[in-house]
Amino acid sequence: MDDINFACTTCGQCCHDLRLPLTIAESIDWLKRGGQLEILCEAIPWPVEPEASNVQAAYKRARSSAVLSGTLPVRVSVILTAAFAGACPNLRADMLCGIYDERPLVCRIYPAEINPFVPWVPENKACPPEAWQTTPLQQQGVLVDATIYQLVQQSRLASQSETPLRMRICRELGLDHAALANEGFVIHTPDREALLAALERCHASPLPDDEPTQWTFVSNRSTTMETLASVGAVACPDQSITDKTFRYHGFFPSSLGNG
Repeated sequence: MDDINFACTTCGQCCHDLRLPLTIAESIDWLKRGGQLEILCEAIPWPVEPEASNVQAAYKRARSSAVLSGTLPVRVSVILTAAFAGACPNLRADMLCGIYDERPLVCRIYPAEINPFVPWVPENKACPPEAWQTTPLQQQGVLVDATIYQLVQQSRLASQSETPLRMRICRELGLDHAALANEGFVIHTPDREALLAALERCHASPLPDDEPTQWTFVSNRSTTMETLASVGAVACPDQSITDKTFRYHGFFPSSLGNG
């Protein structure tokens, strides 16, 4: 792997138009500061357990919860995200962070990648070219910044350990729709007060909810709908959604009604 240098130029570009994945404690703080929180849900059909040697599957398994969609075993990934269009509500006029000492883990880790299976490509980041010229950050594929390395490990541990609590939050709020992984997300925007109360209950009493639940896939693609139905899953077209507390964000053009 190429070596990567990085030094922040305080341009503020990385603080615009984002969905930031948050821990439960960070989500509570974000809501209390007046920010908007969305819950993104995607699901993977999981009819059989992969081989133990499949490390990528093991990574996904640890960060998802076992549920059913009809008769199909499924694993659902739930992501708590701080969402904003334009500048982050905590970004000051001088392009510095207004909550720097309390900023979320994902902000502390940037521009490094949290997911070990996502390639780190500087060109895909919002930073200008001059940001990638000075301080060594990665050498031969290994993070050389000890602080960021520890934060990445902390973020991965939180993502895994809070997985059953995120599912418990969904159950408490009645959230049970997800997109097919790699096709899109279902974005839930539950009542703000109800969401904050559910987050605080889970944070104060972190007991997982292991009771099986039924989930529905949402898609805008006819082939996906047909395939899911053929394996016993429950799916609905995005056009049929009438519940205003969630919406479908697809990665591909809709093919519903086009055969």
